[in-house]
Amino acid sequence: MSLIESEDENTPLLRGDADGIEDADRSRWKSIRVMYFTMFLSSVGFTIVITSIWPYLQKIDNTADASFLGWVVAAYSLGQMVASPLFGLWSNHRPRREPLVCSIFINISANIYYSYLYLPSSHNKYHMLLARAFVGFGAGNVAVVRSYVAGATSLKERTSAMANMSACQALGFILGPALQAALSFIGEKGFPVEIIQLNFNMYTAPALLAACFGVINILLVIIILREHCVDDHGKQIRAINYVSEEQVSVAPEVEGNIDLIAVLTSNILFFIILFIFAVFETISTPLSMDMFAWTRKEAVLYNGIILAAIGFESIIVFLVVKVISVRIGDRPVLWGGLTIIFIGFFILLPWGNHYPKIQWADLKNTSIPVIALAATPLPNGTVEPIGCPLEQIWCQYTPAIHLAQYITSDILIGVGYPACNVMSYTLYSKILGPKPQGVYMGWLTASGSGARTLGPVFVSQVYTILGPRWAFSLICCIVLAGIILLTAMYKRLIAFSVRYGRIEEG
Repeated sequence: MSLIESEDENTPLLRGDADGIEDADRSRWKSIRVMYFTMFLSSVGFTIVITSIWPYLQKIDNTADASFLGWVVAAYSLGQMVASPLFGLWSNHRPRREPLVCSIFINISANIYYSYLYLPSSHNKYHMLLARAFVGFGAGNVAVVRSYVAGATSLKERTSAMANMSACQALGFILGPALQAALSFIGEKGFPVEIIQLNFNMYTAPALLAACFGVINILLVIIILREHCVDDHGKQIRAINYVSEEQVSVAPEVEGNIDLIAVLTSNILFFIILFIFAVFETISTPLSMDMFAWTRKEAVLYNGIILAAIGFESIIVFLVVKVISVRIGDRPVLWGGLTIIFIGFFILLPWGNHYPKIQWADLKNTSIPVIALAATPLPNGTVEPIGCPLEQIWCQYTPAIHLAQYITSDILIGVGYPACNVMSYTLYSKILGPKPQGVYMGWLTASGSGARTLGPVFVSQVYTILGPRWAFSLICCIVLAGIILLTAMYKRLIAFSVRYGRIEEG
């Protein structure tokens, strides 16, 4: 059934009287807050399962290794990369509620699919790959959300609005791992719900909760969201519900060419920022299990707590960024964020003479004594091996990463990443100006999704074969390349209206 727009929604919102302007402004900010909430729920839906994917994958398919984990995590981003430009284009031609409702429905269905991955008798790891790809496809609505907020805010309002949206995203980033950590007390066994053939446990419960959040999101989008568009000064202009980018009549004051070099640079920087964070979130669980000999349950619980703490830290960073960016500008904040991330990954490099506990396998050579397993007993009487797997050769000669290193790195990345994230797409929206941004935001989201696709595959392969020293050294080089690119293109990364002298740079 197609979505039907009311007459009131499609009529211009600026009626020439004070009451009309006030009503339009109130409706505009209600709609923006729905977008905040949509971003929040999208973030919760992703992070609520991120710390449990690896142990869930090991449980449903014992043929899966850390390399395949990279593909599973990347599948989400690959789906998002494909969907983002499509949803962005759709939002330029039709009311935004249509791509939003469609994408959220896909997300709900994929999370339900994820909850039943244990049912197939074989190839379960490929079912997880497919489920995560569909969850990512549904998450392509991020491009619609960002383009809406960019188009519905003035240049003066935009940094604050983008920071608020990022704070909501960070709040979801907190709540997701926190909920996963809380749900971990259900345990791996959980309890069956026979009527729907569901095994409700610490792995399936978070995905089902994410599906419930999706239903709430759809209701909010249908009931509250309305189309709004303002120019760089905040003046209401004609809504573009059914008009394509090429057909929108642009006022003379916004005529001008977008700086495509600045657009390309912004996409590359956003790619780097998302790439390094995808590496961080992918490797945290296997790294902690290898280095600290945590069990699957401990890794889910402790990493959930750590990620929740980082989320709280991110909210503080967003509030600080809103103030600092007004005083010194967006670009210095972006440069400082990248520098802090570089320091965070540099600290994570292994040093010293302490080595990780080895997860020994049974040795067949009778000339060598059999060494006891580093293991922990499970409730069903089986033994869960813990420590660094022997098949990862680097475990035998690479120094262990200390818990203090790990936490310090988490804290620094938790400062640098949110600052870079909000500044990168705030700058991008300003570079594009007041023209429709759906497709451009789609490409930005696609570049970020490409990073989230390649990042997990890259780090899982390099980490499994060469170890953390090589993996984190290469990440440091990539971050350094981003700092150099930003420095070289610094003067071109300015707002559209500033470039054409209509607004002075603050």
